[in-house]
Amino acid sequence: MSKITINIGISEKDRKKIAEGLSHMLADTYTLYLKTHNFHWNVTGPMFQTLHLMFMTQYNEIWLAVDLVAERIRTLGYPAPGSYKEFAALSSIKDANGVPNAKEMIRQLVEGQEAVARTAREVLPIAEKAGDQPTVDLLSARMEVHEKNAWMLRSLLEE
Repeated sequence: MSKITINIGISEKDRKKIAEGLSHMLADTYTLYLKTHNFHWNVTGPMFQTLHLMFMTQYNEIWLAVDLVAERIRTLGYPAPGSYKEFAALSSIKDANGVPNAKEMIRQLVEGQEAVARTAREVLPIAEKAGDQPTVDLLSARMEVHEKNAWMLRSLLEE
């Protein structure tokens, strides 16, 4: 059986470029999910309850976003990366070394949230130029969530 050509009004070249950008977004999103879930399990200290719940809320939301980004890549006709090896190569977010203290966890998660927002912002003009409104909408929604999460986390570090 032959493969059916995708004809959604976006050229193959543009679909490929958008899918590549979304693959970086997916890797960043999944890496942030893992880091947030890890910190949820391992946070200690006087802010334990607040952070434990906040991290859980954030990793649950991020987990749902992983699927949205991966499915958009598939909709554009490309395979979504899905292994630790692929994510490590594509992600701009670094793993935590050991178990940092609560303030360092917050700092790292601020950086991670902002990294995902930056990656989304890099892909956005490519999708806009190609007239890919569904990807534009997805990226805009993700930026809003990650920027708000970064603000909330950053607020915890203020004296």
